[in-house]
Amino acid sequence: MIDLTKEDGLWVVTINNPEKANALTGAMLDELVGIAEAATSARALILTGAGKVFSAGADLDEARAGLATSDVWERLSGAIAALPCLTIAALNGTLAGGANGMALACDLRIAVPTAKFFYPVMKLGFLPQPSDPKRLAALVGPARTKLILMAGQKITAQEAYDFGLVDRIVEPDHLMQTAHELVTDSVNADPVIARDIARMCS
Repeated sequence: MIDLTKEDGLWVVTINNPEKANALTGAMLDELVGIAEAATSARALILTGAGKVFSAGADLDEARAGLATSDVWERLSGAIAALPCLTIAALNGTLAGGANGMALACDLRIAVPTAKFFYPVMKLGFLPQPSDPKRLAALVGPARTKLILMAGQKITAQEAYDFGLVDRIVEPDHLMQTAHELVTDSVNADPVIARDIARMCS
């Protein structure tokens, strides 16, 4: 349920479980971690979802069985954040719960106009993964981070863009085209130069 394509240094990773709103099982998360850890040779990586939802977060049955508090979420976001190449979350729809972590770990986030963002961990009785509030606050500030994590607000794509959580809003028919255009220079660049620029921006 995780699709991976590789072409000319570009890795495209697709969460493909649309019948369950791309909810993530432990096996799917392990596969995503493996891909992210192996992508050190990629020149760019695009992360997206199939259907009209990016990801509803953890599969509910597995969440109740312990997946919601597993360290696999942190390992995934850490592996993505550590990549030396340009990473883009192409958000084809709503992003919920722990799935926020992988998008926050990407360098850029683009989203369709109908996407919504919410992370209701407090309501569900869980803590967010350790790095998620820090990455979120770095993008939107501490007050808006609390708006999402503590006030439990669903953020629209336009609000996310205004906050700085999303870098561009793109119509669905152009989402992947835009993502490909954004990575073109990185894919064609000297990977050492691209890596060093990424480090300078950190």
